[in-house]
Amino acid sequence: MSHNTIKMLAIAACFSVAGAAQAATVYKTTLAGTNENPANFSPGTGFATLIVDTTAHTMSLSVTFQDLVGLTTAAHIHCCAPAPNNVGVATQTPTFIGFPTGVSSGTYSNVFDLTLLSTYNATFVTANGGTAAGAESALFAGLNTGQAYLNLHSTAYPGGEIRGHWSAVPEPGTWALMITGFGLAGAAIRRRRTAMAA
Repeated sequence: MSHNTIKMLAIAACFSVAGAAQAATVYKTTLAGTNENPANFSPGTGFATLIVDTTAHTMSLSVTFQDLVGLTTAAHIHCCAPAPNNVGVATQTPTFIGFPTGVSSGTYSNVFDLTLLSTYNATFVTANGGTAAGAESALFAGLNTGQAYLNLHSTAYPGGEIRGHWSAVPEPGTWALMITGFGLAGAAIRRRRTAMAA
């Protein structure tokens, strides 16, 4: 295999990385009472992962939480304002469909269709063009700029017991493609050096 072929494969891998990053974005957050506004001293904690696929128009949400002072009454994503500001709800109200209520610890996992109006709060839809597409675009922009947060409300803290702002992280698949690209680029450099030394 020529070093030009290896270079082309490395470039293709880099473009594949860019394509994968555009198709699906992974966000993570850590939930705590100190992230609320105003902050509280709840011992409750939680972790959540959100995967937004703009090609399939889906949003996969996984949440784990424990040690809340109160019992859960609602959970949803708020958007769009920078931390630590409070802002309106972007997703289903009063809570995500199937989210465990009346508990102090639990887990949740669901996939939402971003093309459905029922995925969003009606007020958020109205504020963003009156369509699911407008709401999806606004939510995605808010997530990408760190202006969206997950909030868990409880009987002890009706305004929110624990929350966390979302931040994007590289996907394992993206890292694998990047490593492959770097490996191919390194192989091309070694071949070139070997050819020049001969």
